[in-house]
Amino acid sequence: MSLHILLVEDDRQLQRQLVAQLIQFGHEVQAADDGRKALVLLGQHAFDIVILDWMLPHLDGIELLRQLRESGMNVPVLMLTALGQIPDKLEGFEAGADDYVVKPVDALELNARLHALLRARRVTEQPTDTVSAGDILVSPSRVLAWRGGQALNLSRTEFNLLLELARADGQVVTRAMLIERIWGHDFVPTTNIIDSHVKHLRAKLIQHGDDPIGTVRGIGYQLRA
Repeated sequence: MSLHILLVEDDRQLQRQLVAQLIQFGHEVQAADDGRKALVLLGQHAFDIVILDWMLPHLDGIELLRQLRESGMNVPVLMLTALGQIPDKLEGFEAGADDYVVKPVDALELNARLHALLRARRVTEQPTDTVSAGDILVSPSRVLAWRGGQALNLSRTEFNLLLELARADGQVVTRAMLIERIWGHDFVPTTNIIDSHVKHLRAKLIQHGDDPIGTVRGIGYQLRA
């Protein structure tokens, strides 16, 4: 099975070696050499798995992992690091790692661990982890959305709007329902706050196809599959 992998490794020689080995197994690999670049890539693309070094410039692997988990992003993470003491491993797992491998690692073992990790995730993951509407796919656990396979760069409010519309399965979602579910019961909206956010969401969606959001005048919106 081919995987879309993000490799975060600052040792350029090891990075090139691992990329070449993973490509030989049929995987698609993107690489980053520091934590900040990795965060940007995670916001732009949907990865099946992340291979993450600990000692990274700008933002180390443990802090990067904590930020991912705190944001709700549930992408599987395999820590690949030279730090192999028991306290190091415990810290890695406590931060949210799914597997922890000490360098150096044989390419065959690494590939087997990646597939085992994905198999374990598929067994435990809830079937409602993704919501689809036509060519639009939304992942609540990873806080990511795609249209036609292309990642959408959405604000958190835009993401929440799209998720509510997708969950409605083509039914109209009223303005009152959107206010309650996204902003909360006590929120008093300005006159055009929903229209403004829908306008921005619509502009990003039509970059990848026709306008999928229908406006039901005076009532609300619906997502047309």
